[in-house]
Amino acid sequence: KEALGIADDFMTFKLAVKTVAKRHGLFASFMPKPKADVSGSGVHLNMSLHRNGKNIFYESSGRYGLSREAYYFIGGIMEHIRGMTLIMNPLINSYKRLVPGYEAPTDIAWSFTNRTPLIRIPMVKDDKKRIELRSPEPSMNPYLALALCLAAGLEGIKKQIMPPAEVQMNMFAMSRAEKEMLGIGQMPETLKDAVEAFEADTFVQSVLGGHICEKLLKVKKK
Repeated sequence: KEALGIADDFMTFKLAVKTVAKRHGLFASFMPKPKADVSGSGVHLNMSLHRNGKNIFYESSGRYGLSREAYYFIGGIMEHIRGMTLIMNPLINSYKRLVPGYEAPTDIAWSFTNRTPLIRIPMVKDDKKRIELRSPEPSMNPYLALALCLAAGLEGIKKQIMPPAEVQMNMFAMSRAEKEMLGIGQMPETLKDAVEAFEADTFVQSVLGGHICEKLLKVKKK
């Protein structure tokens, strides 16, 4: 399904769940981290890119069946993920989810099937090849989030940004020093970190436009 339809479905789903919950005397909050001692609520975005009905992320001769475009798309997202995090994870509560030990990603890395990095390549059939971004969560604005994913991925293809080598180890078991030796970047740890990363990424700001950026930063800083 196309990005706009997915964003519409996302909003419809949240509204429907909240409405049904209210009928039963319940409240559906969609907080990313409602309870400190259990894993939070994530929205893993699975993405593929199609041209003339063909999934261009698939290439039979590519490693893991991925095309160069797929790798460049991953590279573009990894290049801008820190600046995008303010949109993907817009609340103070969001950063209570992005902590080690609770399945949510805290480091900027990718892997095939490994479920601990930021981006995972699911095991699917050839023409279903896709990438899975694991950092977003339910409080995001899906229209802005998907627009940024698409723009960053396409920028990666345009500039042929290759991602770093995949990480096959369990990242939750690695020390910060080990990650730094491998050149693995860290996700913003607080809303303040995310605001600063957003302000430093002129590409992300150009995608959203001056009006949205100005209003967003004013609200988040407050």
